[in-house]
Amino acid sequence: MSITFAVGDLTVHRVIESEAPLFDPLTFFPTLTKELLEENLSWLRPTYIDPVNGQLMLCIQSYVVRTKHHNILIDSCVGNYKERVNYPFWNRMESDRYELNLAATGLTVHDIDYVMCTHMHVDHVGWNTRLEDGRWEPTFPNAKYVFADRELAFWTEKERTDPGKQPWIVDSVLPIIAAGRQEVVTSHHELSDVVKLIPTPGHTIDHFSVHIGKPGADAVIGGDMIHSPIQARYPELCMRADYDRQQGGESRRALFGKLCDTSTPLCTGHFPSPSKGRLTRWGDGFRFNVV
Repeated sequence: MSITFAVGDLTVHRVIESEAPLFDPLTFFPTLTKELLEENLSWLRPTYIDPVNGQLMLCIQSYVVRTKHHNILIDSCVGNYKERVNYPFWNRMESDRYELNLAATGLTVHDIDYVMCTHMHVDHVGWNTRLEDGRWEPTFPNAKYVFADRELAFWTEKERTDPGKQPWIVDSVLPIIAAGRQEVVTSHHELSDVVKLIPTPGHTIDHFSVHIGKPGADAVIGGDMIHSPIQARYPELCMRADYDRQQGGESRRALFGKLCDTSTPLCTGHFPSPSKGRLTRWGDGFRFNVV
């Protein structure tokens, strides 16, 4: 199934690849103390932390935004048959869930006009490509793949100087370049009057979020600038893979300050269903209120 909601005149589908407990929170958030975690368990469990194994409840998903003119897929999850030996639960995955959930939107891979990768981590680029006759080919053959310029430069240079250490770049990004399907933009890029990128760096060097709709009927799709609502309450709480921890906190605090006490919901990349909420003040931080 797909989960669908309206943002003004736009239709948004959540296309879920997986939703399950993953990662110990104290490992995932290296600056989180055991004491602070315990102080917040009463509201984090059972929705955001699994009460059985204590792991974070995380959703891996894409958002498909349907405008009058374009079908835009934001973030492409992990993908099938990808060598991910550092992530055993994602290694050489064989699942039809993502493809079935995309089909449930009424769209096929041929109907996607743009694929936007908020950043180039392993769980946001995987379905960029699929295996066809032993080769990685663009999954969405008619789409332009929108990459932030500094993000693309960072990861392709990293792969050039340290080959083989970024397999997701080799199998899910470089084939897009080889096929000439990329559209390289700044993280301030405006695709249209209803789809605009917002720079939210820190998690990676040039991470962006996506603002959709028009004032009064809009939403922000946040990518990985936040992984759990505990980072709303404590915006400076970093995640283990953050490129610049201080900048990540600054990005959260700046964006949440703008969204706080407004009608604009935040659509998160990894919060468990329904993944969408509005922000209100909570002490020096913010509360994520499901809508």
